[in-house]
Amino acid sequence: MAPRFNPKRDLVDLHGRVIIVTGANRPLGLGYSTVKHLASAGAKVYIAARNEQQSLQSIEKLKADLHLDPSDGNSGEVHFLKLDLGDPRDVKKVAEEFLAKESRLDVLVNNAAMVFAPFEKTSDGISKIVVTNLISPFVFTQTLLPLMAKTAQEENSDIRIVNVSSITHYIANIKKLENVEDLNQEYRRRPLAKFTRYAHTKLLIIIWTRALHKYLSSLSSTMPGMERITAMALDPGNIDTFSNRWPLPWLWRPFVRLLMTAPNVDVGAYPTVFAAAGKAIYKDRGKYAGRYLNEKMNVVNPSSDARSDKLAEELWTLVEKTTNDMGL
Repeated sequence: MAPRFNPKRDLVDLHGRVIIVTGANRPLGLGYSTVKHLASAGAKVYIAARNEQQSLQSIEKLKADLHLDPSDGNSGEVHFLKLDLGDPRDVKKVAEEFLAKESRLDVLVNNAAMVFAPFEKTSDGISKIVVTNLISPFVFTQTLLPLMAKTAQEENSDIRIVNVSSITHYIANIKKLENVEDLNQEYRRRPLAKFTRYAHTKLLIIIWTRALHKYLSSLSSTMPGMERITAMALDPGNIDTFSNRWPLPWLWRPFVRLLMTAPNVDVGAYPTVFAAAGKAIYKDRGKYAGRYLNEKMNVVNPSSDARSDKLAEELWTLVEKTTNDMGL
């Protein structure tokens, strides 16, 4: 049996590396634990989130818990980057501001997501959950890509784009992605429509990751280092990040955890941390590039729709057109 993943042993050297993790502002959240592991390993990590007060409180807690000392050249760092995924135009501005203040970016973890919400459209005519979970992360990633490409030109560089998806993507179905209404699936006739709309965006994320890998591969012949940028999607598994907010959490927690794939959130973050900085990926990029990882950190096949080259090509064309129409 292969040894279990251990972030203290199985990560690449993160000293001097710069990482962004979106939506990591809430203690007991998956993103927060991801930041904890990466900063503990020496990285400079930005928590990119909307709630500034909660983020700053989380950063102070991380500094205290991890004994982070900026004067110690061997210590990790945690910083705040204000990011609201609700408007792709603001997202682009935030990314451009980041480009102006940082000289490198080694890892981008697109972790933030809207989960269950009523079906609403933005002023651009796009479902809010699709904007938050797909369009804005696409804009954020594409705007930051030149900096990642610059960093990738360094010898022995290891640049990663990690898109957090979910096993729930299997319950969604997509036939085509030719116009915005194909993104705006309401699933009104499905039971648990809110849950299915969430699953729909998680399927879109895997399709986007496949398209992103093809895009990066197409640039590798003309741009040095692009082959060292590895894009992956993953399912982190079933993690209890919610029972602490229920009434009488001590009563429900033992039952909830019977359905979980990890004993706690810190362990639940292992798949994301592995994708962001695992040594195994550095040693065999080809095995992981453009692929989907399950909660056991194995490369597995997602649904047939998620593996569709046709849908990947259509999605890339559609999102590019949609963002161009927004003036981005």
